Amino acid sequence: MVLSIARKEFVDLTRDGRFRWASAIVAVLLVVATAAGWRNWRDVREEHDRAQAEARGQFEGQEEKNPHAAAHYGLYVFKPKPMLALFDSGVDPYTGVSVYLEAHRRNEVRDRPARDATALQRFGELTPASVLQMLVPLLIIFLAFPAIAGEREQGTLRQVMSLGVRPSTLMAGKALGLAAALGLILVPAAVLGGTLLAMGSTGPEHAGPDALALGAGYLLYLGIFLAGSLAVSARSRTSRGALVVLLGFWIANAMIAPRLATDLARRAVGTPSSAEFAAAIQRDIKGGINGHDPEDRRLDRLKQELFRKHGVATVEELPINFQGVALQAGEEYGHAVYDRHYGALRDAFDRQDAIRAGLGLAFPSLAIRDLSMALAGTDNRHARDFADAAEAYRRDLVRALNKDLEVNGADLGFMYQAGPDLWRSMPRFDYEPPGLVATLRHQWLAWLSLAAWSAGLLSLARRSARRLRVDA
Repeated sequence: MVLSIARKEFVDLTRDGRFRWASAIVAVLLVVATAAGWRNWRDVREEHDRAQAEARGQFEGQEEKNPHAAAHYGLYVFKPKPMLALFDSGVDPYTGVSVYLEAHRRNEVRDRPARDATALQRFGELTPASVLQMLVPLLIIFLAFPAIAGEREQGTLRQVMSLGVRPSTLMAGKALGLAAALGLILVPAAVLGGTLLAMGSTGPEHAGPDALALGAGYLLYLGIFLAGSLAVSARSRTSRGALVVLLGFWIANAMIAPRLATDLARRAVGTPSSAEFAAAIQRDIKGGINGHDPEDRRLDRLKQELFRKHGVATVEELPINFQGVALQAGEEYGHAVYDRHYGALRDAFDRQDAIRAGLGLAFPSLAIRDLSMALAGTDNRHARDFADAAEAYRRDLVRALNKDLEVNGADLGFMYQAGPDLWRSMPRFDYEPPGLVATLRHQWLAWLSLAAWSAGLLSLARRSARRLRVDA
């Protein structure tokens, strides 16, 4: 009986011109967004690889110079473009793609694509994720709102019930028929996306498990709208009433919730401006973190410690290059300052993220949004992880160059010079983003929200079916 009802619902929908037009539009948007995302991912990956190779070549091609001067010459490193960014670009357009690494300074990630966007693009980027998060739920609502209420208004619900069809069977058949109709749109798009991912997979870059987890999350999300639409339709006296309620739910999730979450997070947890942040760092480096340990005093204390350690009275008598030691000591102190300020900033961002994640319990659109960006590797956490990895590499690189100056330039001071052999011996930057397990563990609240909404609305749909009345 369930299959018969589902077949009838499926045939009625596919014969409806409104469904054909609406589904065609959504399907075209999904395909276009997927194809455009694939092309963008491929082009950006090639550009990043080429730019990274050129930056490394310029670093290794330096002439002979003091190693610390080479540290100041620095180099650029570029954030790899994750494969699933073709599905959900997340915050990548706003967080930058490259970092300039140099001695004494932790630079921000720069070259944000959003700055080069047209006025039209700033209203929002068309991605498969945005289509699934906003347009497909709206399509579900327009398909499902008259599923039960429309039958009641037309008088066909009484006829169906008189044939001995159980309300739960009717609800299950309607749900199955609607899901099959949606499958005509979603399955081809999923096949296209899977094919493109397979084409771009190379060894450890394979994104299959992440894509499967992403698909599971979106099935829960779309199931929320399907179950909710049927429950509301079953409880509403008229189709119009059901549509008003469901559109209100969609507007709250698609339009109100994202802005509300951002504003509440910013009001609850403030962050310094870029100018204030940079000024605080420079103040602590010059005057000391506690304000009573200036740079000159730290340098003099280091000099006296080296004199006692090596049993000498002057810098010239030291068996090592004092400049190399002093420069690295300054770097280490700078590390402590940067760790202090960036740690406080990260804590503030984490608290903001926690507020937004908590609101995901009230708005499933926020939960799927966070989960989608996280699994695509384009959320704030991945952006900060790349920045931290670049900073760790910068510290290792500068430390190695200063160490060469310390050990090999003992009696030459800043006159000591190294050549291309030293530059080529420096390790390369190789960024590995957080794995799937770590991402899933971090997004436990989003999974909980989607699961709770799914279970709650499924239970509501079942209760609505049990209480279904032809004249309700």
